[in-house]
Amino acid sequence: MKLSTTELAQRAFRAHDVSGLAAFRVLFGLLVAASAVRFELLGWVQRCFVEPRFYFHFYGFSWVRPFPPAVMHGLFVLMAVAGVCIALGLLYRAACLTFFVAFTYVELCDVTNYLNHYYLVSLVALLAAFLPLHVGYSLDARIWPSIRRARVAAWVTWLLRFQVGVVYFFAAIAKAQPDWLLHGQPLGIWLSSRGDLPLIGPLLQLPAAPLVMSWGGFLYDLSIPLWLSWRRTRPLAYLAVIAFHSAVGLLFPIGMFPFIMMVTTTIFFGYDWPRRVWSSLPWTRTERILSHAGAAPHGAWTRAAMAMVALYVVAQVCIPLRTFAYGGNVLWHEQGMRWSWRVMVREKNAHLTFRVRARGWSHERYVTASSYLTRVQEREMNTQPDLILALAHHVADDVRRRGHRDVEVRVDAFASLNGRPRAQLIDPAVDLAQIDDGLALADWILPAPQGDPPTLGRRSVLARGRVP
Repeated sequence: MKLSTTELAQRAFRAHDVSGLAAFRVLFGLLVAASAVRFELLGWVQRCFVEPRFYFHFYGFSWVRPFPPAVMHGLFVLMAVAGVCIALGLLYRAACLTFFVAFTYVELCDVTNYLNHYYLVSLVALLAAFLPLHVGYSLDARIWPSIRRARVAAWVTWLLRFQVGVVYFFAAIAKAQPDWLLHGQPLGIWLSSRGDLPLIGPLLQLPAAPLVMSWGGFLYDLSIPLWLSWRRTRPLAYLAVIAFHSAVGLLFPIGMFPFIMMVTTTIFFGYDWPRRVWSSLPWTRTERILSHAGAAPHGAWTRAAMAMVALYVVAQVCIPLRTFAYGGNVLWHEQGMRWSWRVMVREKNAHLTFRVRARGWSHERYVTASSYLTRVQEREMNTQPDLILALAHHVADDVRRRGHRDVEVRVDAFASLNGRPRAQLIDPAVDLAQIDDGLALADWILPAPQGDPPTLGRRSVLARGRVP
């Protein structure tokens, strides 16, 4: 059945029960509050924002610097409080904006802290600040009855569904490549170290396991928003969400990512699912406890506001697509890698040494990254060319501060992608001190090595002599 533009607009502005959005607000607020507390309790504030002597900056955000230690710790307390306020719907918009600004700021302090799900949290917090998730079942609605609504326009839910759906869609696109679908990599590498797990460990060592799980992950990412959107399949689809992300969380150390996806996918539930769940309980009286009698739909939005929504949607599609403008293997050169939802699709490790020359020196001097970075920073920097470039500039500046001139910095960087033999990542003849970072294609990054990655299952079968 085809819908005209007018019919689609009518459906978008059709008023629906606000209880589903309120539940999303509560779950999201509690999640981000718990995440901020967890970051503080595990000592990550100290490790990520106090201990480093050098910070990697995102392009265009070199002005972002960590505050003094006490302020950085205070920011995480502030984020936890803001999360609780979001859940309660107390000073809701101010709480969302406070959390968004604080959370995004701390993520911009150092590129090595970047994770796809942190980016998703920032986007959802930004959207939530401008969406009416607090007009029902909130303290704000009790304090200021004039904002209270029982129903809001459907497009509010649609926008949040789109944001979550984009993550899954582009995660599937990232997996639609030979390493993942034909060779089961990098899952083959990761699963080879999980044989000690009780019960499932031996199953993970089967030759077919990496390929089966790779295809399962691809099909899950590609289709789960559709199954969640269809009412008949939604219960089973959400069970699949729980099972999939729980398994990923148990197998791999990826922090809060499974919980973030379990929470954000609840936006695909029916508009009134909390009301229906509550009314199904035998001791509840839904009409008296949950409804706001006489509440009117949320006020109409201006054309300018809807134009901003349209621009946001276009941006969320175009930003991940920019990856393809660079050509080559993005997992190798990493231009366009961030903000493109390429989740867990590469196993990359590298070793590098900087070679430094200056006027008056009789020979090159070798510098290791560990002289400037923490262990975590070094691990992230080693495989990402733009971070290698940033550290090369920092090394050059450090040598200049010591009174030397005409400083040149080159690097011998050897990287392995998804189990392939190591190859040179950066042109060793290029003086990185003379290269400026930017959005253009980086010709100082060498092409990705050709050939297939190893298929660990096949190798193990060959070793047992089962294949002639």
